[in-house]
Formats: sequence, C-alpha cells, structure tokens
Amino acid sequence: MIPRSGAASIVAAVLCWVGAFSPGSVEGRQRPPTADSSLEILQVRPNFFMIAGAGGNIGVQVGDDGAVVVDSGSAQMAPAVVAEIRKVSPRPIRYVINTGPDTDHVGGNEVVAKAGLTILNLNAAGLAFTHGGAATIVATENVLARMSAPTGEVSPFPLAAWPTETFFERRRYMYLNGEGIEILRQPAAHTDGDAIVFFRRSDVVMAGDIIDTTRFPMIDVKRGGSIQGEIDALNKLVELAIPSIPLVWRDDGTRVIPGHGRVMHQLDVADYRDMVTIIRDRVQNLIGRGMTLEQVRAADPTQGFTRRYGADPGPWTTTMFVDAIYASLQQSRPR
Repeated sequence: MIPRSGAASIVAAVLCWVGAFSPGSVEGRQRPPTADSSLEILQVRPNFFMIAGAGGNIGVQVGDDGAVVVDSGSAQMAPAVVAEIRKVSPRPIRYVINTGPDTDHVGGNEVVAKAGLTILNLNAAGLAFTHGGAATIVATENVLARMSAPTGEVSPFPLAAWPTETFFERRRYMYLNGEGIEILRQPAAHTDGDAIVFFRRSDVVMAGDIIDTTRFPMIDVKRGGSIQGEIDALNKLVELAIPSIPLVWRDDGTRVIPGHGRVMHQLDVADYRDMVTIIRDRVQNLIGRGMTLEQVRAADPTQGFTRRYGADPGPWTTTMFVDAIYASLQQSRPR
C-alpha cells in the first residue's frame, strides 16, 4: 500500500508538471489521427507504441522477432489497426494477447491475427514445427469460454477470433524482442478473465479494463467480476509500477496503459485504487448498517469522485457502479 502523505502529493504534482512541459517526454511523441482513420499513435518507449481510438487501448511492442500486440480493438477498426502496426514495424505480428473478453478489446482478433504469422506452428500431419499460420492469440481460459458458446448455441465471435493458446495459472511468460513479457491473470476483477501484461525491459504495463481513466471501473458481476478482485488487481498494478523517485523531475517511471484513457504513472494508479477502495468501504459500511440497495444509492457513496469519474446516462453509469459493488459485497457476505 502507498501512504497518501503530503510528500507523495508533492511528488505527484512534480511528476505531472514535468510530464506536461518536458519536450523530451516520450508521451509527447504523438501522431494525430490520419486522414483515413480516427486512430492516434503514441510512442511510449522506443520500441513500444499505444494505439488509441480503435475501442480499447492497444499496445504494440516491436523488434527483430516481430510485433507483439496487446488487445485488438473493435472489429470495424481492425483493418486500420493493422495498417498502423505496419507503419511502426515491417516485421510480422507474432502474438495477440487479450487482457479480457470485451468486444472492444477482442473484436479485431481475427483480422489482426490473420495479418500476422505465428513463430511456430505444429504440423498435425508430420508432428513437426514449421513456420506459417496466423499469429497466436493468447488469453486466459475464461476469455475463451466467454468468446465461444456451449454446444447448440451460436458463438458471439467467429472461430478465427478465439484464443488459440490459453492458460489458467497465475502467470504465463515469453521472451521476445529482447525482453521478458509476463501475462498475469487477475481472477474476478473487471471480469473473471482479466490479465495484466507486463513488458519488463520496456517497463510498460497493459492494465486492460481493470482501469478506465474516463469513468468508474466496470465491475461485471454477471461475468465473474468482483469489487475485492478489482482492488486486488489495482494493488498488483501499484506493486509492479515504479515511480520516478528520487529523481522526481525526470519524466521516468513505469508507464501503465489503461483499457481506456490516458497513460498513467504509479501515483495515478494508486489514486485510482484509493478512490475505488474508499467507495467500497462506504458501501460496505452502509450495508453493515442494514441499508437496502435503494438506501445505499440515496446515500451517494461516490460523493467527491462523481464529477471526475461519474456518468449518467451511458453504458456504465454511476448507479450501475454502486449496484455492482453492492451485489459483489452481498455475494461475499457469510451466509
């Protein structure tokens, strides 16, 4: 846990000031939308780019081994995403890693994967490794379960968009383009299929929809999300990220890329975590006093944060956020 002291606030202010005015900031190397798309490309590191405007934020690590893409955006924007990846790397797309099951993060899987080449492909006939085939799509097993369908039902996604390599353990890893890449499963956070992707040498973390800087985090209780899992995942992000300390005037430190919104530093993530924790504690206190859902809503537990993160109306409103916390806490109460 990060202490919210006056010193930390001063550090945060200095970091924000430096990032905003430093001409050498990597976060300032941004290409505006092109004439044929609404996509924006941000160079986060010399070999790492963020694509915004295709749905969820997309991460692209490039190097001699090829491109590693984190999330693929929406289906309709996938051709434009592929075109932008081609501009930053002539090498083939090798992997598409999904941070969760949402359409705006996995909708472009088929197009992006087919534009690439897997590093190794098991030839079923000869049982030998050969080059060829689409890029490998990696995700947790629960993402595959959400994207596929039970026998007799129609899948919401085509077969070619489904993950081709899944895992259930807490950590999956690979080593490409000169750096270790860790995929860290976060059970029961935004959904039951979330994963954080940590590029260790680039010092970039793709957080997926565990963080959305444009609104309160979407906790999808029906798909296995929970408020405690969300806070646990945010704590993991705080633990992974390192701020620019002691040289706070430098535009350094781990970059955390949320599912939606701006690139963050560790103190930004800690602030977001604290906001979610405070609201959780308020709702928990109200439930402990015997209040119903309607009474909890009326008590306005998001007070102080609504102007910054609230939305009404929209696909994810403030009321829906409070309802999700209430439902999650009720599910976790001892019977």
